[in-house]
Amino acid sequence: MTGNGEQDRNQHDRRHQLFYRLLLAVDIQGYSKRDVREQLLAQRQLSDALDRAALGVGLDRSRWEKQVGGDGELATLPEGVDPAPVAGDFVLGLAAALAEVNDAAGDGARHRLRVRLALHHGTLAAGPFGPAGDAPIVVQRLLDAGPLRRLLVTDADRDLAYVVSDSLFEDVVQTGFCALPPEAFQPIKVTAKGDAFRGYILTGRAAGEREAGGEGRGGPAGRPAAQARVYDFPALAVR
Repeated sequence: MTGNGEQDRNQHDRRHQLFYRLLLAVDIQGYSKRDVREQLLAQRQLSDALDRAALGVGLDRSRWEKQVGGDGELATLPEGVDPAPVAGDFVLGLAAALAEVNDAAGDGARHRLRVRLALHHGTLAAGPFGPAGDAPIVVQRLLDAGPLRRLLVTDADRDLAYVVSDSLFEDVVQTGFCALPPEAFQPIKVTAKGDAFRGYILTGRAAGEREAGGEGRGGPAGRPAAQARVYDFPALAVR
């Protein structure tokens, strides 16, 4: 028979257990420039697009542990999820879903739905205000990285700006099991609060997005952007 003291210790151990999971962070570009009705519409459109992309790789977003904000979310995916389809096919599906949303809105729409996406896998612990640990910090810093934001500014036809951590790139993207080729990515390094964060930005096109130069949607996934470069920022403003 287990005493109350042992039960309390077991509960404490479970609360402070470390998990190794895949994390996904997503954010709507230019969200604060929308009025309330436009913000609600963007939230619904992004949620629908994420649902479609997840279903496309056999995942159910209702099983994700989500820490949500008005302009996006930080999601911890369930144990045992294969990272390769998420790093590749999920991204392709999300790009296609965003393209459909923006094509349906037409060129006269005041705001297109344009999104930043970051992926990382690492250790975390469950906390009362969301996941704690290095992994959530890494994925959020990469999501907020200046080069990722700049990719949407300098490429007006791009709907999705996507970055993976350096460890996820090495462990998953370079294996050949990922639908996106390694040569479509470029390395970045950003520094925030004295720590350096390294990742790889998809500077090539995800299928379903328009190629620069008016080639229309559906261009090749692995084509590098004409002005792809490595960014090394001495500091990164954190929201």
